[in-house]
Amino acid sequence: MKVALYARVSRHDKEQTNENQLLKLRAFASARGYEVIAEYSDEASGAAPLRPGLERLVKDAYAHRFAAIVVVRLDRLARSARHLLNMLSDLQAYGVDLICSDQPVDTTSPTGKLLFTMLSAVSEFELELIRERTMDGLERARSQGKRLGRPPKPEMMEKILELQAQGLSLRQIGRQVGLSHQAVKQRLRRARVQKREGNGDVSS
Repeated sequence: MKVALYARVSRHDKEQTNENQLLKLRAFASARGYEVIAEYSDEASGAAPLRPGLERLVKDAYAHRFAAIVVVRLDRLARSARHLLNMLSDLQAYGVDLICSDQPVDTTSPTGKLLFTMLSAVSEFELELIRERTMDGLERARSQGKRLGRPPKPEMMEKILELQAQGLSLRQIGRQVGLSHQAVKQRLRRARVQKREGNGDVSS
């Protein structure tokens, strides 16, 4: 059977490389007598909207270059159950199966199709839990008065104040510094608060 190999690692994961995954996939394919037609890889998070390697893989699947795609685990393709199931539906329409070396997923069999659906649901469930914990953490930080996000750059704040002194509107200032007028407004409000606190005025 002609197959394609796909590997993905996150840009932030310095302990893993695509080559490590590809070595495992090559050995897996060789042990089963598969003929490797092509290899594809990406360095990006699972949720990244643009993955050139995956886009080429799907395009070649549509062109019927191979009969199956082999990956280490489902999360190398995506972390969204909907994305995975939509991809499986597309691959089936192209006549291409999906096989995992480290998970019991092999859509060439009915059991493999069922396990794929179950594992996809678990993956989505785990992602929702992570998202929920993140939101809880952000809300807790806000309730404790912690400032979220990157601190504003001093040079940008100086530029905003300089432009405001020249009589420019919030929209005009935003266009010059690359921010929305709402972001400019928030920075000016924050600067006024900091100035009052610095002068010992804590009144609203």
